[in-house]
Amino acid sequence: MKLIKQLIALATVALAVNAHAAAAPSNEAPDVLVKRISQEVIETAKADKSIQAGDQKKVLDLVESKILPYVDSQRMTALAAGRFWRDATPEQQKLLSDQFRTLLIFTYSGALSQIKNETIEFKPMRSDPTDNEVEVRSQVNVARGEPIPLNYRVAKTPAGWKIYDINVLGAWLVETYKGTFASEINKGGIDGLIKTLTEKNKSLANKPLKTVAK
Repeated sequence: MKLIKQLIALATVALAVNAHAAAAPSNEAPDVLVKRISQEVIETAKADKSIQAGDQKKVLDLVESKILPYVDSQRMTALAAGRFWRDATPEQQKLLSDQFRTLLIFTYSGALSQIKNETIEFKPMRSDPTDNEVEVRSQVNVARGEPIPLNYRVAKTPAGWKIYDINVLGAWLVETYKGTFASEINKGGIDGLIKTLTEKNKSLANKPLKTVAK
């Protein structure tokens, strides 16, 4: 779980520290999408003292309104559940997707509240205009140490481009969750995994967000 938190934290940094303006959402390219999210999130966070102080509701609202609309959490859930997704009933799929989405919201929020002075650098796109799935490559520049590679898998949907996987230092987020999901499902089935995620989310809801020391 520590690796998963690190993956999400770095991804949130990338979505929140780049200050590149972008075109209208309906026509933007996938790399421009990621850059636009970055600008909107960081500008909102900087302007709101409650967010800077770790106000959980404000941070959660920011994540849900500015980041989650551009993340395909259902596809992420299906990929993380692997072959077990096909065996789940429609109701189980919805419950699992909802709980996983909530977990992502809490994890993104925890990472967002601890952003310091990192910067993000995007790499040139390697794709064809007809591609429906692409990889957006970037790196997080930190104060100490080497830059950290951070890539996104983004797919074209009827609602526009959406992120469905993240890679940090060679580890894909979905693949990391897949092992955790499989372990829980083998112990208690799909319902067992849903219960575990539900309990985890309840625990996170009762924990205050950590903030960066002034």
